[in-house]
Amino acid sequence: MIRDSSNKPFPAPFLTTDGIHNLRDYGGYVGADGGRVKTGVLFRSGQHRDASETDLNLIQDLGIQTIVDFRGASERANFPCQRHEHFDADVIAYDGETSSSPPHEGGGGKVEMTPQKAFERMTAVYTRMPVNDAMIEMFSRYFKALETREGANLIHCFAGKDRTGVGASLLLHTLGVHYDDILAEFLLTNHAPTQHILEAQSLPRMEEHYGKIDPEAIRNLIGVREEYLATYWQEVTRDHGSIDNYIETTLGVDEASKARLRERLLA
Repeated sequence: MIRDSSNKPFPAPFLTTDGIHNLRDYGGYVGADGGRVKTGVLFRSGQHRDASETDLNLIQDLGIQTIVDFRGASERANFPCQRHEHFDADVIAYDGETSSSPPHEGGGGKVEMTPQKAFERMTAVYTRMPVNDAMIEMFSRYFKALETREGANLIHCFAGKDRTGVGASLLLHTLGVHYDDILAEFLLTNHAPTQHILEAQSLPRMEEHYGKIDPEAIRNLIGVREEYLATYWQEVTRDHGSIDNYIETTLGVDEASKARLRERLLA
């Protein structure tokens, strides 16, 4: 069981999978006016290229009607998602690239990937994300889908931790969840029981580029840290005055949209 800042427990969020990393329910937290974010509606994960038949049955049984895929076109081409034979959910994706240099793709120059370099690489990702036009569009489409579409929703990127983690955090903030709980949900990625899946998908590609990587550097690259989300929050607050202003003026979620989201997603 997990407890939020109200000290009330709710079910552990991770779902058991064979080939999908970090599949979990990110509902359950206390939101506006004491309501709780509904469970069984909001799911997040890494990509589904290595999903087993059991995994696909699980996804199908969750009743997911909308998938928001934050990956860019090249990632989707290189890591096509497996689908259930009766899959009928709508998939929202960006026609282009959403990240200039995701960690699993190597890149960033031929450097020794020390823990500090890895940390700097990741904080740079979170520094760029608030002004990344592709991610602004995708976060906007994510909010609109949740406001207008029925059924459960799943968001994912490659690892299900950075683009996906920020998206989940922005939604939880909009629903009135306290930052301490938003951060706790964000950091749950480090406790996913499927780290071996992400390592198998990511490390060979990264080591082909960087060579042998220090274990702490690996943790900084394939995990998350409090400083990562704080960087995003600080960048947005500096440029827009507050997260709320950014969500309204840049992502297009006005007060009426916020009210509809809370009506639909809080119990």
